[in-house]
Amino acid sequence: MNDLDKQYQNLLADILINGRKKEDRTGTGTRSVFGRQIRHDMRDGFPLLTTKKMAWKTMVTELLWFLRGDTNIKYLVDNGCHIWDGDAFKNFMNNSEGDPDLIWNQEQFINKIKTDEEFAKKWGELGPIYGKQWRRWETDDLDAPRYEHWKKDIDQISNLINELKTNPDSRRLMVSAWNVGELDQMVLPPCHYGFQCYVREGKYLSLMWNQRSVDTFLGLPFNIASYALLLEIIAKEVNMIPDELIGNLGDVHLYSNHVEQAKEQMNREPFELPKLVINDEFWNSNQSFLNQIEHIVSDDFQIVDYKPHPAIKAPLSN
Repeated sequence: MNDLDKQYQNLLADILINGRKKEDRTGTGTRSVFGRQIRHDMRDGFPLLTTKKMAWKTMVTELLWFLRGDTNIKYLVDNGCHIWDGDAFKNFMNNSEGDPDLIWNQEQFINKIKTDEEFAKKWGELGPIYGKQWRRWETDDLDAPRYEHWKKDIDQISNLINELKTNPDSRRLMVSAWNVGELDQMVLPPCHYGFQCYVREGKYLSLMWNQRSVDTFLGLPFNIASYALLLEIIAKEVNMIPDELIGNLGDVHLYSNHVEQAKEQMNREPFELPKLVINDEFWNSNQSFLNQIEHIVSDDFQIVDYKPHPAIKAPLSN
């Protein structure tokens, strides 16, 4: 049964019917509604939309990037993932006079990221975004000697996994990316700013994420699949069964240049949802998958029986 695509199509219709015009930081303009929810039972299949073909490898690569604690686009572009290119390029153009020997455009910028390590180290960096907060949330070390100010990092993902294994009924199974003390250092503040896990009957694991800003046509399908994959990974790590995926959505919008694409997708009949197959050799040891994350690649996560409608192209607003 594929209720997911129907929920998504209904959400598109909701925005088109009830959405109000709002300006936005990109200057594109949106139609927007506030406070919506997506719910999916993981037993019904992996929630990868079928009413348009999704770039699965791109989505997996981004999630692995988060889990590595990485915040530099070098890893992404080296692995064919370009969804953060525009944010990095915009940051470069706003903060650098550029190279006088080149006429800078985004394609040249990304090629420089690929080929120049020093350039990539400086200009590929996006600030303390998701990966930094998930794996290295910085805080004061209260055990520091008196009159000395030391910092320590908190690995929220590792702590979450440990809590799921040792205290699964906890109501504190949460990870946050919204670090108010570092927002001004980020190229883009987190859109999906936190998630919470819930264990039922000691073995069924659910995940609920919260999202302040939702690019419904391009971003939301990625967010759904990404958090579903995260749920699958964590469930496998703690030997539980994926249960329910829930998305709480704040400002849910369609960009003005996505309206016709949304109408096209609304008129497509959903197909059956695919299945996820994980190459879990990195779980067949005494080490956590986090300790082996450098060796995990997108090909370790395969989607089978995926029969979507053709992709629908739409511009990304940065």
